[in-house]
Amino acid sequence: FYAYPRLDNNASQLCWISWNHPNMPWDNTTLWLADLDDQGIPKKPKIVAGNGDEAIFQPQWSPDNQLYFVSDRDNWWNIYRWQSDSNIEPIHSIAAEFATPLWVLGMSTYGFCQHPGSKVITLVCCYSQDGSWQFAQKELTEQKNSILKTSILKTITTDYTQISDIHCSGNSTCAWMVAAAPKFGNELVEYDVASRELQRVTPAASLPFEQSYIAEPKSVSFQSTENDAGQQAHGFYYPPQNPNFTGEENTLPPLIVICHGGPTGATSTALNLKIQYWTSRGFAVLDINYRGSTGYGRDYRKQLHGLWGIADVADVVAGAQHLIEQQLVDPEKIAIRGSSAGGYTVLAALCFHDLFKAGACLYGIGDLETLAQDTHKFESRYLDTLIGPYPEQRSIYQQRSPIHHVNQLRCPVIFFQGLDDKVVPPEQAITMTQALRDKKLPVAYLPFESEGHGFRKAETIKRALEAELYFYGKIFGFAPGETLPNIQIDNLE
Repeated sequence: FYAYPRLDNNASQLCWISWNHPNMPWDNTTLWLADLDDQGIPKKPKIVAGNGDEAIFQPQWSPDNQLYFVSDRDNWWNIYRWQSDSNIEPIHSIAAEFATPLWVLGMSTYGFCQHPGSKVITLVCCYSQDGSWQFAQKELTEQKNSILKTSILKTITTDYTQISDIHCSGNSTCAWMVAAAPKFGNELVEYDVASRELQRVTPAASLPFEQSYIAEPKSVSFQSTENDAGQQAHGFYYPPQNPNFTGEENTLPPLIVICHGGPTGATSTALNLKIQYWTSRGFAVLDINYRGSTGYGRDYRKQLHGLWGIADVADVVAGAQHLIEQQLVDPEKIAIRGSSAGGYTVLAALCFHDLFKAGACLYGIGDLETLAQDTHKFESRYLDTLIGPYPEQRSIYQQRSPIHHVNQLRCPVIFFQGLDDKVVPPEQAITMTQALRDKKLPVAYLPFESEGHGFRKAETIKRALEAELYFYGKIFGFAPGETLPNIQIDNLE
């Protein structure tokens, strides 16, 4: 696989990154550099960095034609500058991530600005720390003998906690980025490095409700289960929030634990209306960055290697137990929900643990063998790292596949499935649903025509949320404060 082909400013050199199966781009990539001949054809390339236990992200040429890139060679994804094979220096070493997993091409977390006529170059960047994103700038100047003189990294105070897609115009002082916060969605923002002023180019869409309804996230960290003593996981806790309602006296709210997809991804603190749907209706929410998530260093990502279905499950269980011990939620009304890879964590948690009282699985993975045998090229060897090579480790795939352990499901579950899903075939959800029917447990199955792996239609998203709320109401014994369409729940007493 190849990404980030970039010509230098003289069109005489080309850099790029590559990786090979079974690696994913956040596991191990190689940064290459090649001179171009008179016809613009690359000569024999050489390795600049990588080709080992290192993931390279976003190589880029500065206005003074220096090669920069992001690397996690020291655990954290920091920015480096290459001068020679024996001289690779960090621009600023910090326990933070200046990168994000390369799920799509062209992602950008930094850029360069230069005032016309000035030799001072300003690095504009964003980085993730403790699950939230910061915005910063740093002046770079050249001294004799190619010695780089830099100022300190100056973090710019903003309201934003999610920042991405930083781009600079080069020979100007302006940079642009996409940014969001817990109380508003994505905005296109312009930043001037000279004045350090931010200006909204396209403000976030206005909300049809007051901000007093919005629950804000609180960062939480907790120890995982006893079998993983000493391991820590992270997440964001959202309390119930509705100015027009309060819970009954001497009661605690129900909890929904959310498992993000990926699984090598991370949850965001930006405004998420799906989370607000639950908190405005009396639920507490725990959005977990279980081990394997990005944003907490390479070592944290690697803690899921070989342990998918074990470490992530232990973390969601530990997260719920942490809130129970803090007496923030009702231990008898704990639900877990997730989609895709997060749906797999949901099913594994329900099969192999007894903590949760209800589950919601959206196009989740029930059969790991099917995923290993029939998925798209990019992810076709992903499970080699997360579980083990297939078919050599087939027994482990079967041991961790919920579809082989449906007899261990002991609580109600609602399944949502796109009938055009090419990643997780509908048969997996149908099999799980039938198993719960046979066990006489409450179960609901909602298939959607013309939907694939991830719901896109507004009416589908609305229908799924309302059906899930209706389901929880019936299982937890409360009447939602709105009229909802009925759904068929089998085995409901």
